[in-house]
Amino acid sequence: MTDKTLDLTKTYLGIECGSTRIKAVLIDSEYNVVATGVHDWENRLENGIWTYSQEDIFAGVKDCYRDLKKNVKEKYGQTITTLGAIGISGMMHGYLAFDKEGRLLTPFRTWRNTNARDASAQLTELFNFNIPERWSISHLYQSILNNDEHVHKLDYICTLSGYIHRILTGNRYQGIGDAVGMFPIDPKTNTYVQKMVDQFDEAVASKNYSWKLLDILPKVMVAGENAGTLTEEGARFLDEDGDLKSGIVLCPPEGDAGTGMVATNSVKVRTGNISAGTSIFAMIVLEKALDKLHREIDMVTTPDGHPVAMAHANNCTSDLNAWVSLFAEFLKLSGHKVDMNEVFSLLYNNALTGDADCGGLLSYGYYSGEFITDLEEGRPLFVRKPDANFNLANFMRSHLYSSLGATKMGMDILIKDENVKLDSLLGHGGLFKTRGVGQQIMADAMNVPVSVMETASEGGPWGIAILASYVINSSGLKLDEFLSQKVFNANKGTTLQPNPEGVKGFEKFMEDYKNGLAIERQSTLSF
Repeated sequence: MTDKTLDLTKTYLGIECGSTRIKAVLIDSEYNVVATGVHDWENRLENGIWTYSQEDIFAGVKDCYRDLKKNVKEKYGQTITTLGAIGISGMMHGYLAFDKEGRLLTPFRTWRNTNARDASAQLTELFNFNIPERWSISHLYQSILNNDEHVHKLDYICTLSGYIHRILTGNRYQGIGDAVGMFPIDPKTNTYVQKMVDQFDEAVASKNYSWKLLDILPKVMVAGENAGTLTEEGARFLDEDGDLKSGIVLCPPEGDAGTGMVATNSVKVRTGNISAGTSIFAMIVLEKALDKLHREIDMVTTPDGHPVAMAHANNCTSDLNAWVSLFAEFLKLSGHKVDMNEVFSLLYNNALTGDADCGGLLSYGYYSGEFITDLEEGRPLFVRKPDANFNLANFMRSHLYSSLGATKMGMDILIKDENVKLDSLLGHGGLFKTRGVGQQIMADAMNVPVSVMETASEGGPWGIAILASYVINSSGLKLDEFLSQKVFNANKGTTLQPNPEGVKGFEKFMEDYKNGLAIERQSTLSF
């Protein structure tokens, strides 16, 4: 236990529901992490849908908060009774649909689902604007195309962060950086594009639903706005012991893309960040709109509403982690004590000694479908030629490269085709936990300097805690000013430059990656 005492009224709580972990981060007035809480979970494929049950959501959030509360008690001897502000964030996109009584009408459809292809294509044509399959409006329209019965009972749809926020506050609000993954946003008005809303309503008018689109979408809010206060019911939901008091301010609920931008101080024009975990997305804050419509690129926003181009891929580290676990299992069988951090470090650092082009080895870490490469399903796959330089370093390097493959294709559209200017990328997420390895490979892949802050390991949960603090402590500063002047003014990190040999090697690997997609495609048909 430390001798330090927390002023709980000047602490700020961020809770983010990620793909494999729900994490709570409590920060102080200097934006330092003072305590954390975690709950591990995993989505399931049920009846062809990637989902988490309502019970998973409730139990996970409660357990995460319980763990945070326990850690605060153990470290400071204090029981959390109040907080300065709270923020909720979660996986972007997906589909949670409710009736007038607040009952969930259909299992939660996560970002990972790729079964809204028809809806995505038809809406993109209707709006002349890219509407990815992951977006909430695609899931809704696919349900309409499928004549799903639940659509007639709709009262409200939202993302995961919006759902938890509503439980805590009773408000149907969505932060703009998450709302933009539901329906296109007009950067001039910071709300849904009215022309497209009208087009959608007209397209479904013959169905005679009792609702119009704006009736069922959450209200859009930007960073710094007060998104309500914790109700008595919300306090009892979060803290079943009854110690937490109501009345605490909440910031707008955000998506993991927005919290990633905040956590890496990349909300300014010509900055970008890349979040590499179970899924991966790279985002660049734009100077101007793109010249063309690209199905591979999502148009999103910063939490304060600036336009951002995103290259998103469903698959990143899942298959990579599976191989690391396999080697750890071998170590355990051989009688060695297994420290997973050490296993990752050994394998990742050894990968840097491999051939720059992976020596002719090729892999695809596709646990699920991948829109950028036009695959509805995924099959993790490893392929090599008989004369390939097959060794452990090249094997691991190929899986590290492959984790970036689809996103690299999207980034090439922005940088090579659209001539988008990018001064630097800031990385965060699980890929960067082994110091220097994922960072160097990312710099080589994108051919741009990549920085990792000391706070990168905290990622999105820290970012949403910062946004919670911003509601109370903005002092009239714009978000980018608040981050630069108050949050990151003394933050240290490391920057790695692209290695010319690594850049050349990654480009060669990508030639094989693109040519080999036919193998991946065939595997989904025959196995």
